[in-house]
Amino acid sequence: MLPVLWFWIVAVMIAMYVVLDGFDLGAGIIHLAVAKTDEERRMVLKSIGPVWDGNEVWLLAGGGTLYFAFPALYASSFSGFYLPLMMVLWLLILRGTSVEFRSHIRNAVWRPMWDVIFSLSSALLAIFFGAALGNVVRGVPLNDKGEFFLPLWTNFQPGREPGILDWYTILIGVYAFLVLMQHGALWVAYKTPSPVQDRARNIARPVWYAVAALTVVVTVVSFRLQPKLAESFARWPAGYVFPLLALVSLIGILVFERKQDDLKAFLSSMLFIIGMLTSVVFGVFPMVLPANTDPSLSLTIYNASAPEYGLKVGLWWFTPGVLIAAFYFWFLYRRFAGKVTVEQEGY
Repeated sequence: MLPVLWFWIVAVMIAMYVVLDGFDLGAGIIHLAVAKTDEERRMVLKSIGPVWDGNEVWLLAGGGTLYFAFPALYASSFSGFYLPLMMVLWLLILRGTSVEFRSHIRNAVWRPMWDVIFSLSSALLAIFFGAALGNVVRGVPLNDKGEFFLPLWTNFQPGREPGILDWYTILIGVYAFLVLMQHGALWVAYKTPSPVQDRARNIARPVWYAVAALTVVVTVVSFRLQPKLAESFARWPAGYVFPLLALVSLIGILVFERKQDDLKAFLSSMLFIIGMLTSVVFGVFPMVLPANTDPSLSLTIYNASAPEYGLKVGLWWFTPGVLIAAFYFWFLYRRFAGKVTVEQEGY
């Protein structure tokens, strides 16, 4: 029971990170397209400025929870994915640096340089996170010790000796890029006045059709590549509530965007991302890292979890901690609600 509970706790933590940090990654992706002047770029940055670093707390919390609850998974994945994790770390550093350093010097080169770094690092992070999810769904070549190594790429085929990048993980990376671009555009439309708001809406509209089309493609391909997905949904039909949530929310994005109800469109985007992620989590359950060679070598919630006593004690510490974090985020978003302005210095 406790491994199952912690499995879903980790899933929720990761979903919170994708939903919250996802919109500021998306804002970075569209930063150069929606903002034409320095004032407009400051406006986009101020829409995420009070919250972007807080949003990344969920990444740290998710990683810490993963380490505590499933140490075997943490050890295996962080060694096997060492190279891409270092690349992600550098991209996170560059992105945070670009947000905070941009306004320190008024210079014709300084600010545009950090704007480009901000957009590029945001785009690459979205793609890398998507490719990471693709690797989890596809599986990795685990051995009987629960270890594996993946080069960055091999022949771009998701076979028995894949690389981190193949046609499937690249597809998921592009899909994540478009989903977060849409998510960020809806956030910027909600938080900024015209003309930035209008440009953000103009980006969100066509991207929706690309996301809808790729949702179908990704779903079909994933079910063909990972048989465990079909098995899980066949065994527990109640799990269809998760893809249903994603479908209804995807339609909601289009409906509310056409009504120019930016807040409801953004909330629909949040639910769409949650629906897609929970569908994946449900589909691979109880595996946490599938083996693409021999399914019996897969890491599951049972062979990768910490001892039951530790999981029980950790739950007592986790509960007040997550409640404090939830209150902090409620206060933060309430404090900085409404449209942003650029009357003050910064960003």
